[in-house]
Amino acid sequence: MIEGFEKLTTGVSRIYKSIQKIKKTRMNSLGLKGTHVMCIYYLNQNPEGLTGAELCSLCREDKSGISRILAELEKMNFIFYSLAQGKKKYRTRALLTEAGKTYAQKVTSLISHASEAGGRGLTEEERDTFYRVLFQIADNLELLSKKLGRQERKN
Repeated sequence: MIEGFEKLTTGVSRIYKSIQKIKKTRMNSLGLKGTHVMCIYYLNQNPEGLTGAELCSLCREDKSGISRILAELEKMNFIFYSLAQGKKKYRTRALLTEAGKTYAQKVTSLISHASEAGGRGLTEEERDTFYRVLFQIADNLELLSKKLGRQERKN
C-alpha cells in the first residue's frame, strides 16, 4: 500500500509539473499566462458565460485568484461582463469577446495537442479506466481531507 502511495504522489507530481511547464511555455507564445488557460477554456465551453463563483468551482481556484485572472482578461479585452443592475461584478457572468473567442480556439488546440501527447500509447479503454480511477482516488482523498478538517476544528 505504501509503494502505491509513493507511485501515486510521484506520478501526480510529475504530471502537475509538466502541465505547468507546458502551460507556461505554450501560453507565453500567445502572450498569456498559464493561469488564464482554464478560465478561457471554461468560458469557451459555456457561451452563456460564467460567474466568478462558477469559475472558482470549475477551475479549483480561490476567489482572489479568479478575480485577478478575470481582471487581467478584461484588461486584455478577452472578456466582458453582462452587468445586471445592482449586481456585483463577481456575481455577473463573464463572457468571451470576439478576441477572447479567437484565443480560446488557439488554447483549445494547444490543450488537444497536449492531451494527445500525454495519452500516446494508451488505448481509449485504458484512458477511460485511468480517468475513472484517478477521479475515484481524488474523490476519496477529498472526503478524507474534509473529514480531517472537521476533526481539526473540533480540537
